[in-house]
Amino acid sequence: MAALAGCAMPSGPQNQAAGDALRTKDAAFAAPQGYGSALAALPASGTARDNSLANAEAIDESSPDVHSFHQIGRASWYGRAFHGRRTASGERFNMQALTAAHRTLPLGSYVRVSVPGTAKWVVVKINDRGPFARGRVLDLSYAAAKVLGLQHSGTAKVNIEGLSRQEAKAAQADMVAANSNLDH
Repeated sequence: MAALAGCAMPSGPQNQAAGDALRTKDAAFAAPQGYGSALAALPASGTARDNSLANAEAIDESSPDVHSFHQIGRASWYGRAFHGRRTASGERFNMQALTAAHRTLPLGSYVRVSVPGTAKWVVVKINDRGPFARGRVLDLSYAAAKVLGLQHSGTAKVNIEGLSRQEAKAAQADMVAANSNLDH
């Protein structure tokens, strides 16, 4: 459980005045119900390389297929306070990587996250558990939040679309191509 708590809140005293802070009595679950039957943690990749758009991590054949998953909800992001900490998958959190935390999706799966009413979207790898704040369904890395344009607002309503391995590969290639067109 300590690994999960590490991604939820930075160390030190927490501000309880906000009113939306997680309290033990508010927790409606002891353990999240998994999506499908592939909730078991996958082995860590063992790398801490830069996963920016230009160096997006290759999608391998062991990535879980979650193509039938769809969810709409509020996403937030986490960054510097957690950079370098272990995630639920065993990887070290890299705030510049395109990753996210979800309560139930299989670790190692890929999703397309989009902001309704805009053309902004990003493909992220689920490598952590969370968010642990009420009313939120996804915690994005800083890099993913920046692609979606929510690094300043902090949260936004998003659509989450599960991807098969083939869909994730194609979407990731589209994302890299679109980004490289912006650079020229």
